[in-house]
Amino acid sequence: MFRNPPPEQICDLLRQARTIAVVGLSPNPARPAYRIARALQEAGYRVIPVRPKVEAVLGEKAYAALGEVPEKPDLVDVFRSPEHVGPIVEDCLRLGIGRIWLQDGVVNEEAAARAAAGGMTVVMDRCILRDLENLCAGAAGGAA
Repeated sequence: MFRNPPPEQICDLLRQARTIAVVGLSPNPARPAYRIARALQEAGYRVIPVRPKVEAVLGEKAYAALGEVPEKPDLVDVFRSPEHVGPIVEDCLRLGIGRIWLQDGVVNEEAAARAAAGGMTVVMDRCILRDLENLCAGAAGGAA
């Protein structure tokens, strides 16, 4: 059974990350993905939207797939249904991305095990913003 990293490791991950690719980032300001990504930007992270059929979100060019992002992000934050996580993990492994965060409600034990077996750090079923604000106050790696 999957277990999230301990709090200190989660905070280290958030301190070390500078660039976060947000898979499923909605251009709709009412959606949680948009609000959380905006707060991550405000905390100093560079957010790269990954969402088909969208040109830009939060002032950043959007990409249809992780494989189209021209730079390797430090972390992939997933706002997709659990059944879509497997292919996202495979993309991360293929691209050499070492960290993946599955937001609240995004639980895919098989994909998390595959990511961990591939050497990735995996956080599952947690809110990145809640952890940043409550668990790791002031940990933002992107903050100046």
